[in-house]
Amino acid sequence: MSGEQQPVTVAMTGASGAVYGLRLLQCVLEREIPVYLLLSEPARLVLKMEHDIALPVRPGELRSTLSGRFGTDPALLQPYGPKEWTSPVASGSGAPRRMVVCPCTTGTLAAIANGTSDQLIDRAADVVLKERGRLILVLRETPLSEIHLENMLRLSRMGALIMPANPGFYHRPAGIDGLVDFMVARILDHLEIPHELMARWGH
Repeated sequence: MSGEQQPVTVAMTGASGAVYGLRLLQCVLEREIPVYLLLSEPARLVLKMEHDIALPVRPGELRSTLSGRFGTDPALLQPYGPKEWTSPVASGSGAPRRMVVCPCTTGTLAAIANGTSDQLIDRAADVVLKERGRLILVLRETPLSEIHLENMLRLSRMGALIMPANPGFYHRPAGIDGLVDFMVARILDHLEIPHELMARWGH
């Protein structure tokens, strides 16, 4: 399996902006890259609030629902529960080298920064950091307190990439989809996953 096709862990937490996570998940699966999906309980609530999407709890049903929504191969998607400690993402010997938390709450940010690992998302991020992999945190919060800023600085110094959900406007987006694709394109760039979501600067 080539580097580009290595699995990616995608985690979604309860921050507003679930559309970023959904679009990222779709783009990665459409590239036929395996995804380990981690959903917090608040993420499920936000998906229902923002998009009227009620996702099944059982992994098999969740896989079928999301794969059907995106028109992708169900075999590429493997969901894990918040306490599924035997999953590959919980161990350095089996976890993917790339992980994105999108969107990322400031609570998840704090848990990762302090290594609490009470939930599988926190543990998976901890593993990526200790194995010197690529961890991307798509923070969705405003304004930011000193606590948030200190946690971001701490994680940045550990090697994590802090990428707040701040879409640009210079490409003149026609609507929300254009704003979302701007952010997802930047995430895919840092995952080294090819895409055609938007033109490169100067091209």
